[in-house]
Amino acid sequence: MALARRGGIGRYYDVNGWLFVAPALGLIALFMVYPIFWSLWMSFQSGRGMMMKFAGFGNIVRLWNDAVFIKALTNTMTYFVVQVPIMILLALILASLLNNPRLVGRAFFRTAIFLPCVTSLVAYSVLFKGMFAFDGIVNSTLQAIGIIASPIPWQTHPFWAKALVIIAITWRWTGYNMIFYLAALQNIDRSIYEVARIDGVPAWARFTHITIPLLKPVILFTTVISTIGTLQLFDEVYNLTEGKGGPSNATLTLSLYIYNLTFRFMPNFGYAATVSYVIVILVAILAFLQFFLARERDK
Repeated sequence: MALARRGGIGRYYDVNGWLFVAPALGLIALFMVYPIFWSLWMSFQSGRGMMMKFAGFGNIVRLWNDAVFIKALTNTMTYFVVQVPIMILLALILASLLNNPRLVGRAFFRTAIFLPCVTSLVAYSVLFKGMFAFDGIVNSTLQAIGIIASPIPWQTHPFWAKALVIIAITWRWTGYNMIFYLAALQNIDRSIYEVARIDGVPAWARFTHITIPLLKPVILFTTVISTIGTLQLFDEVYNLTEGKGGPSNATLTLSLYIYNLTFRFMPNFGYAATVSYVIVILVAILAFLQFFLARERDK
């Protein structure tokens, strides 16, 4: 093993180790660190390519006067506030049900619920657009059982289009979170539940006072990654609305707006970089708040 002495103070550094990680560090610097600083520099520019010019804080001022940005920000936060709690709660309920060893067909249900998150995004988007079409199977079924009198305009009405995106995201990623909860539930010592059951603790109290506290680390993890994924939401909206975020920008997200600013309309790389840092700031703030609140509850 090649060792090198540094500073003559008896500390040794493994040269072979540094040589081993150098290619990975180089790739990280090239494809992660460099783009971060480059995009930060671009956020103070305006235009694209050779037409870029220094704009200072002009892009930041423009944000608050940009009605489309405000709409995209509002939509993104709506998805976060509505969709993340639904997905986390639904994943926890499904995991609790599948953790029952007496449930018939556990393996089938576990696979069926997890399958959407590994399904081709294009295939599932086409499926959803067909199912929720004006004359699709969802409207036909709801009318047949008498829940609605006329078809719901899932893809043409702003409210229902946003609801469709929330349903699509929940359907796709609930199974992903469920797997984490299921793994955590199966690692809880069953004797804890047996003692509580012998002491006469009802099922709901066992769930709230034993299961939930023991799942706090997993709940925090899934909440953070779901928050990050929702704030960066792009694929589902792009495929369901053909990249338009319609109708009337009702489903437009910050990530889709960045894409439009970069590759569509009148490209402005500098302004797009500024919008991207809004996502970075939101992720950092919300992740910090979630960690802080989790720590406060543990005190």
